[in-house]
Amino acid sequence: MSIGIFGTKIGTTQVFSATGLAVPVTVIHAGPCLVTQLKSHQKDGYNAIQIGYSERNFNKFRRPQLGHLKKNKLPLLQHLGEYKILPTETYSVGQQITVENFEIGQLVNVTGKSLGKGFSGNQKRHHFKRGPMTHGSKNHRAPGSIGPGTTPGRVFPGKLMAGRLGGKKTTVSNVKVLGIDSKQNLLVLQGSVPGKPGNLLRIVVSR
Repeated sequence: MSIGIFGTKIGTTQVFSATGLAVPVTVIHAGPCLVTQLKSHQKDGYNAIQIGYSERNFNKFRRPQLGHLKKNKLPLLQHLGEYKILPTETYSVGQQITVENFEIGQLVNVTGKSLGKGFSGNQKRHHFKRGPMTHGSKNHRAPGSIGPGTTPGRVFPGKLMAGRLGGKKTTVSNVKVLGIDSKQNLLVLQGSVPGKPGNLLRIVVSR
């Protein structure tokens, strides 16, 4: 697994390709992240690198979090994440991870919290078809029968029904990197990524 980076979604726009096509893109402020801990198989049972992103107020930290960061004389970083990597010798605590770790044309996986759409019905949530709209039908958007009759006389768990839609952790795979701005720490990705502007994202190079 390759080491990734944290970022904040700025918004969406469009760029024009060499052939003149308008391509929808998402702009992300990615990093810089700091290496906060190196884990080894001898001490922790596995090899991994922990990185931190986004400084925050001192009052929002608990003592174990403060001790973990102050031990290595690091700033108070709000978000921490791990990446299991075998060769950890090339990294050091306090090292910066920036957008320069990526290349134009690479495919990345972007993970974040999707847009919350509230309580939604079957058509919107599970893409069900609606009922007939004519001939006296009164079942337009209703779910219809939801379970068997007398036997077993209950609704099986996992039945696709109306409920909360969105607002969950989701990943968009194989998103192409179209642009990199190392001065402003910006990544330009083709297409859409989860969440609204200001959403925290985790970006990892696809295998």
